Parts: sequence; C-alpha cells; structure tokens
Amino acid sequence: MTNEALPRTGRLNAIDMTWFNDDLPAERGSILKYSGARIVALSSAVNDIPAGILGREKITGDGRTQVPVFIDGIYDCYVLSESAVTVGQGLMISGANVLSGAAAGDALLGRIIGKALEPVDAGVPTTIQVMINGAGN
Repeated sequence: MTNEALPRTGRLNAIDMTWFNDDLPAERGSILKYSGARIVALSSAVNDIPAGILGREKITGDGRTQVPVFIDGIYDCYVLSESAVTVGQGLMISGANVLSGAAAGDALLGRIIGKALEPVDAGVPTTIQVMINGAGN
C-alpha cells in the first residue's frame, strides 16, 4: 500500500483491536476503519468510520488476531480534497490511506478522524500534518 501515515509525535496511545482477516497484510501507519465492534480493517472508501492508525505491520498468516491501533497523535497524512481544507477543519477518510475535508454533518455521523494542521488547496494532492483524535473531535 502507499501513503501510510507517518507519526510526528513521540508519545502515542494505542489500544488493541481485532484484525478482521488474518489473510490480509497491512503496513504500519495504515489508516483503519471499523468493520465491527472493536474489529478493524483497512480504510477503503468515502464514509468509512475511522478507528485510528495501525501501530505495527500485520503480516499475512502470522496468527495474530489483535493489532495495536493509535488513537491520537500528530501524523503526516495524504490529503486529496475536492474543496480547499483550512487549518483546524475536520478530515475524513476518502479512500485507502487518503483523507479529505469533512463537512459539518460528518462529525455527527462519526466520520471525523482528526483536524488539519496545515491548509490544502482544492484538488491538489498534498501530505500535511494531521492531529488524529480517536474521539473524532
């Protein structure tokens, strides 16, 4: 995969969650979505409900059913948004390891993964620092 999130803070809080499929690998820094109660999978599409950032590489068939998921911190993340993103604006998943600017109603639906710490021009793919917040605030 590409565009994994790169941590920029030293202290990160991770919680163990269940990996959805032992037959699928994932790179550390992959953006995760919920696929069930405390079950996580790779982000893949607009409107995914964010779970956090994968804390370690998941190797195919390694037998591990639990993975550490970072739920806070500052990361360099890939953003591609149809409209401009302002500093402090909420961000949501818009594809595999891709974020975009969120609208006001997205917070009510639990779609916010964090806040932009840098602006992004409309339609310009950019890597920016993002404050991840598992609570979606």
